[in-house]
Order: sequence, then C-alpha cells, then structure tokens
Amino acid sequence: MSQSAEEADRGPAFVFTGGSAPLDLVATLGRRRSAAPIERLPDPPALARWLIGSGQARTLTEPTDADLELALRLREAVYDLLRPLLDPPATGDADEAVAVVNEIGARPALGDRLVATAEGLRAEPAPGTVSEALARIARQATTLLGGPDAQRVKECEHPDCSLLFLDETQGRRRRWCSMERCGNLVKISGYRARRKRQPTSR
Repeated sequence: MSQSAEEADRGPAFVFTGGSAPLDLVATLGRRRSAAPIERLPDPPALARWLIGSGQARTLTEPTDADLELALRLREAVYDLLRPLLDPPATGDADEAVAVVNEIGARPALGDRLVATAEGLRAEPAPGTVSEALARIARQATTLLGGPDAQRVKECEHPDCSLLFLDETQGRRRRWCSMERCGNLVKISGYRARRKRQPTSR
C-alpha cells in the first residue's frame, strides 16, 4: 500500500520554516527545551505525511515502525551535530551522530523525475520507499553540516520555541523561525509588557 500527496492532507499540520529538509525534520520535535516537548511524528502514518508535506516524497510505500525509528535516529543525529554550533558549551557524541547520518546517507536515495504539466516541465521526487526518502534527507544533511551553510543555522529566539532555521538574510539578522509564528508573538508580548509599565493617567 502507498500514500499519495492527497492522502497526506489528513492528520496534524507540520512546520516547514527551516529552509532545508534536515532542519524541518529536526522541527518535528517541538519545544525541545521544555518539560513537555511536542512530538509531531508519533507513528508511521505521521512520518508519511511529513515526508510528502515536506516535498521530499510524492508517493511512498507505507512506512513501518522500523522506518519511523530510522527517521527519529536521523532527526536526533542532525540536531546533536548542530547543537555545538548553536550553543558552544553543548557537547555530545559527535562520532555516533556522524555515523548515523553517514549510514543512512549511504543507502539508495530517492531521486527526481521529470514531469510534463500544462505549465511546463517540473522535477518532483520519484516514487519510492521511506528508506530512500530518508537517505535523500541524510545526504542533504551531509551537505548542510559539512559546508558553509552550517554557520547560518540559528535557533528561534522565542523563549518557548526551539525550531531551527537557515538564515539567508543579508547581514544574518533573522531572529524568528517565522514572523507569523513567533515574531509577532514576541512583539505583542513586548507591547503588553510596556503598556503595563506605563503609569495610568487620571
């Protein structure tokens, strides 16, 4: 049995503000620093919805529990390798995380196929397995972590958010995972705090 893009519309919404698939995968665990993190990949069907929603797959074989475990291993390995860049005192077993990314990336990976549409030609992921889609993401993670863009990865500055994003702005001034998601919340909170500090007029 396979899942199509139409079937992927069912289920919980995901966050795609990272600017790259590996960072969006990391975002499937929200509020990492809180006592109650948000798990957005609780089961194999959620993984299929995420892979299709992220654009990393178009049609997939039905995920298994082993596929989900592999995805979570890749997610945490990418995060562990980024943590020292975001929080220099942070440490972790980099060798183990590197081994996970390399092992998954060495598997056969999902490629693209050319599709003719009324609007013209476009590339889209070819049908394949979940393992192939995860290998595709692992290879993207290798390019990200091993290249200059790793220095552009930031963590959202909202105190209750732990989402990562690739800051591609000039001067690297981006502060939020998205202005709509967290930037406006911080601005509203700051405005209300300032209003409370202002003396009331009689």
